[in-house]
Amino acid sequence: MVGIHAPKTDKKVPVYMKLIELQMLFRFLENDQHKLSLRNHLMFKLLATTGMRRQELVDLSWGQIDLEWNTIRIHGKGNKERILPLHPMVIPLIKQYQEHLETFQLHTSDI
Repeated sequence: MVGIHAPKTDKKVPVYMKLIELQMLFRFLENDQHKLSLRNHLMFKLLATTGMRRQELVDLSWGQIDLEWNTIRIHGKGNKERILPLHPMVIPLIKQYQEHLETFQLHTSDI
């Protein structure tokens, strides 16, 4: 037993929201009147419906969103690229958010 090492147990298991908690969050975001509420609503719905990682959302640009094909091109870990479908509930939010922004905020390299 001297040469045997115990396995590492430092890895944390992710904690997921329950469906009822997610519904409560969406209801709150839909009724929020804060200045950034539309942006927040869109961000959480993108995370929930696409399965993208937090950092992928942070790095997202308008050029990665294709509303003609209703897809989003994600650059993930290891610079791997994948294309995710956009849920129909997210598409009107994206369009509404785009209308809400100033022209300089719609540059294809930043969202």
